[in-house]
Amino acid sequence: MPIYDYECRSCSARFEAFHPIGAPAPGCPRCNGAARKLVLAAPVIHGEMARGRERAVSSLPVCGKGCSCCPPE
Repeated sequence: MPIYDYECRSCSARFEAFHPIGAPAPGCPRCNGAARKLVLAAPVIHGEMARGRERAVSSLPVCGKGCSCCPPE
């Protein structure tokens, strides 16, 4: 089951909830007010996996040869 991040609409408290995907949003643990789900950025990859991906991506051509964004050979 995923962990979701919520923000209370009444008191602006932020909290996490661990529940099934289709479950309704829980009430705020501080004031029991209605909460909204927060959408957060994707996790960042660190270490060897990140460096390997950078090398793989940088080796790919950005576009076709002869375009204005590629340096002349």
